Amino acid sequence: MPIAFSSRAPVEVERKEPGIGGKPPVDRRPTGGGGGGGDDDWQSPRKGPRERLQRIRFFVFFALAGDMMFFAALVVLFFARQAGMHMDPRSHEMIGDWHPIELPPILYLNTAILLLSSVTMEFARRHIFREIDVLEEWLGLGRPALRRALPWLGATLAMGALFVTGQVIAWKQLTAEGFEFGGRSTPASYFFYLVTGLHAAHLVLGVLALMLCVTALGWFKRVESRQIAVDVTGWYWHTLGAAWILLFAVLAVGQ
Repeated sequence: MPIAFSSRAPVEVERKEPGIGGKPPVDRRPTGGGGGGGDDDWQSPRKGPRERLQRIRFFVFFALAGDMMFFAALVVLFFARQAGMHMDPRSHEMIGDWHPIELPPILYLNTAILLLSSVTMEFARRHIFREIDVLEEWLGLGRPALRRALPWLGATLAMGALFVTGQVIAWKQLTAEGFEFGGRSTPASYFFYLVTGLHAAHLVLGVLALMLCVTALGWFKRVESRQIAVDVTGWYWHTLGAAWILLFAVLAVGQ
């Protein structure tokens, strides 16, 4: 029989052979695949807004986890100091020097304000992601998502400032009772100032972040950038609210 010679390249022959499930490896394709596209299908596509948001959320959650571990360490230190004992030189017995203090009543109002601010922050975060409004912004029909989110952001900012003001009033009330920080302070009052002061410092950063977020929303032209700004600020604010609930419960019940 005469031998048939084929002028087709081996790769083309293999592609057209029946029973082969996918395209064979070639120089531009590192692996064989499902055969559903061109030779450059293996290349990863450009990351879109959703992938960018998820990547930023990952880093934010990682940083917030470190913040929560910091507050948890404060709680452990609180109970360790509360259980501390020392030797009484007179009776030669181990006694404790922890004397509970009465918390300023304004702290209960502050807690309610901070919880309410977390609700308004969540409303702002949800409005900036509202699909129908985002679609209108993508189509160039104004900025409805931004208009809906701004009032809630403003309310959150106002309540955050009220919370910090209320904490300052609580410190003044405790000082008026004779428990000055660094002066005639007991271990219980010292930890009160320490715990509330560190949390207030974090909340001041949150208020500054809110102010920066509201200002930047007018600068950002892309709706995705505005979503990321509100989302990051919102998760930071929620974390501070959860941390305060933990710290306030320790101060109120753990005394």
